[in-house]
Amino acid sequence: MWPEGMPESASVQAILDWQRRTMEMMYTDISKVLQRKGMLDRTHPTDYLTFLCLGNCESKKVGEYEPEEKPEPNSDYGRAQQARRFMIYVHSKMMIVDDEYIIVGSANINQRSMDGARDTEIAMGAYQPKHLTTMEPARGQVYGFRLALWYEHLRQFEDLFETPESVDCIRQVNALAERNWKLFSDNSFVGDLPAHLLRYPVEITKLGDVTTSEENKHFPDTKAPVLGTKSDYLPFILTT
Repeated sequence: MWPEGMPESASVQAILDWQRRTMEMMYTDISKVLQRKGMLDRTHPTDYLTFLCLGNCESKKVGEYEPEEKPEPNSDYGRAQQARRFMIYVHSKMMIVDDEYIIVGSANINQRSMDGARDTEIAMGAYQPKHLTTMEPARGQVYGFRLALWYEHLRQFEDLFETPESVDCIRQVNALAERNWKLFSDNSFVGDLPAHLLRYPVEITKLGDVTTSEENKHFPDTKAPVLGTKSDYLPFILTT
């Protein structure tokens, strides 16, 4: 949901501000294309680009471990412990393209990862040539792995998932992620979250503007604005 660090800190808020600007740039471009094609009346930018995140809620189990030291009152950690919800932080990066090609690794496209003399990074790419020699969609292990991941995080399988490029598929994924986010962010919800894939808590207009609703102005259990805030003193090189 947010970069590593305290979500209210100036550095994380500056990164979230740049993230919002980047999302708005992409959605605005999509909206302009849909307008030129005369499609904006029946489609939405989120039919072609969607942002999701991972989170979980856990019900209290009998006999579960409880730390001897309690978190500070009214802290992010304390509120999260009380609500029993948390984001799932994954440092690795992965991309699956058309169920044909997969790239997975640890590297970021930034100065620190690509400097050559700083962080040690690794990544690999893989594909199966025999599944790319016909006009039929690829149905190899990359495809199977993608479906397994979707099932892991959505906890269900639908025939629509066979065609992830379709508008119907992305709308269904968005609907499931919206349901999961509403449960995750509901302060009265008690129990185990049925699935981990959540809608990122922003609202997208048809023209591509990125806003947030009144109930989602801050990340759950924090005082951190979802859209970030512009830093007046951190240089761009530290947050981009």
